[in-house]
Amino acid sequence: MRRLYSTFAAGWPGIGLLLMRVVLGASLLLGANSALWSNPHVSTTIISAFLTAFGLLLIPGLWTPLVGALVALLEILQIMTIGGDRWVTVLLGTIGCALAMLGPGLWSVDARLFGWKRVQPPPRKISANS
Repeated sequence: MRRLYSTFAAGWPGIGLLLMRVVLGASLLLGANSALWSNPHVSTTIISAFLTAFGLLLIPGLWTPLVGALVALLEILQIMTIGGDRWVTVLLGTIGCALAMLGPGLWSVDARLFGWKRVQPPPRKISANS
């Protein structure tokens, strides 16, 4: 993760990335759960299960670049195979792709696990001979 991003965005850009993650994750959860409760076809069930898992990973910001890219791919697959509102699918896929490129931001599990850590050496002991 550190190789992908030199820093994790803080301040207003970090808040923007947090909002993108939360909105995309909540949208995936709501859309996938409503599809699962309507007695869907097997392919719709599989895609909805993956989108639910991806939504649960995006909200706290865990493995954001990978999950964002997979969301974009699944949304493209959903456009080609499953009907429904294509503009919502395009929008969700675009946000997933943007998160894959921009990263999770400072307020994420990824930043806590893979962010740069400050290492401070212990103070030097002064010997009596000096």
